[in-house]
Amino acid sequence: MNERHFGARLTSEGTTFRLWAPAAQRVDLLLDQQCCALTPDKHGRFQSTVPGAKAGTRYRFRIDGEIEVPDPASAFQPEDVFGPSEVIDHANYGWRASDWRGRPWHETVLLEAHVGAFTKEGTYRAMIDRLDHLAETGITALELLPLADFAGHRNWGYDGVLWYAPDSAYGRPEDLKLLIDEAHLRGLMVFLDVVYNHFGPEGNYLGRYAPSFFTDAQTPWGSAIDYRVPQVRAFAIENALYWLDEYRFDGLRLDAVHAIAELGEISVLYDLSVAVGQLAADAGRHIHLVLENDDNRVNLLDPAKDPPSGEYRAQWNDDYHHAWHVKLTGERQGYYRDFQRAPLADIARCLGSGFVYQGEASEHRGGKARGDMSGGLPPTAFVNFLQNHDQIGNRAFGDRLENHAKPEAIEAALAITLLAPAIPMLFMGEEWGSKAPFPFFCDFKGGLAEAVRKGRREEYAWAYATFGDDVPDPLSDATFRSAILDWETRDGSGRERLALVRELLAIRRRHIMPRLADARFGEARAADDGLLNANWHLDRDTSLWLTANLSDRTVPRPSKEARGTPIWGEPADAMKPWSVCWCLETR
Repeated sequence: MNERHFGARLTSEGTTFRLWAPAAQRVDLLLDQQCCALTPDKHGRFQSTVPGAKAGTRYRFRIDGEIEVPDPASAFQPEDVFGPSEVIDHANYGWRASDWRGRPWHETVLLEAHVGAFTKEGTYRAMIDRLDHLAETGITALELLPLADFAGHRNWGYDGVLWYAPDSAYGRPEDLKLLIDEAHLRGLMVFLDVVYNHFGPEGNYLGRYAPSFFTDAQTPWGSAIDYRVPQVRAFAIENALYWLDEYRFDGLRLDAVHAIAELGEISVLYDLSVAVGQLAADAGRHIHLVLENDDNRVNLLDPAKDPPSGEYRAQWNDDYHHAWHVKLTGERQGYYRDFQRAPLADIARCLGSGFVYQGEASEHRGGKARGDMSGGLPPTAFVNFLQNHDQIGNRAFGDRLENHAKPEAIEAALAITLLAPAIPMLFMGEEWGSKAPFPFFCDFKGGLAEAVRKGRREEYAWAYATFGDDVPDPLSDATFRSAILDWETRDGSGRERLALVRELLAIRRRHIMPRLADARFGEARAADDGLLNANWHLDRDTSLWLTANLSDRTVPRPSKEARGTPIWGEPADAMKPWSVCWCLETR
């Protein structure tokens, strides 16, 4: 990896400590038994090399004799965000999967997981014991919710303030590396969710000594970051390279990029993709970049370009989720009202051309036009899902789809989602139909904790009015404990669902995955009686056909549909309720 400009750097003489603090007059380095002034340059960077300082050394910076702060590029915070930073020797870990170069994007089947809630232990090392389950299920990529150090012992991860430090609540850096190493030994990719649109509300001191990090603009979660400033842009791009190089993550998912204030001529997203592409080319690795983007911008996406060079492999397709959720549950509140008129037709549009909103006005957004025409993209430019952390957790009780839809309807939705050419994603436990909730939780103190409670009560006033104190308190440890995955149900009540998902993913691996590299959209349409038909062009000689009855009544199937050889379900003149048939046609 190219020379980093942020964080402590081990040298043959000791350790070089550095801090970009353009608003500071003086910066002192505080070690266990010594204090020394760092030397500034004209760009606001303070730096000094301390002989004898080695891996394990703990340190802080004192700004203008007034406040002691951790390193914003700290590699590890053993005592949380308010404690000292620790020097880490990344070269000291001996990788066992040394020949791992990743997997091509079209082989991706994602499972999203929260480290703290994935097992009862809530650690990186405990996750290792579950990797065989993922591989045996047909998952090819584990995606971790954000790890950047946050205040307290429990958090979704989107309140991170020290972007380079994996949170100590889950273990040490070498434990995270061991998890990734063990995943690679099993043929599993590992992705990381990263947040570049804001810093968390507690433990962030950048405004004191580097206020140019921020603009006057606001995101829903705090001040927007000013990527026109070269040092700020470099801080984010180096962070992406850091996770991919030092920890060997196979890809990143960038959270809510629509909330990044794009004030410069060249997007930080473009520069980040170019830098990651260069890393991938130099290392001979497959590295994948994925976006969450409410704007549905097509010009950011190109799944075929390998390595990336300004674009991104794919986008999380919230439209796909919303259409299915309305279809399966009948819910109409919030953003679901944009999908209430014809959810089955919206599902067909996603299957036939990617997004639902491709320039149409969004009622939820006050009539504002949303999205670009997306049918010219490959299907693999979209990550489709029925559940994820947001769509479960941003509910008053954090309740899953299993609590609101019939099993046969969910299984039909899974049979479509897991075999369609778009990249599928499951949320942890979804593969066996887990009903464990995933409510919002955090571990703030004092006024901030009360502000979080107040915000939740305002957002979910209807739930508090109806259920009162039964609504989970986001600050309670019990709320977090309720989110821990119920592995004990996997081999009990979840056995049949797991068998279904494993069979579907085996079919995907055998029949569909090898033909996805050049897949293209075909046509999709929905009928008023609940019949759904779609097709895709896979490799040069193969088409994939879908016929499904997504209704509670038997409906006739047009004779021209479901061409070719069945790979799932059986074609029938009359399709039973919630039945799905997939066929491959070879010319």
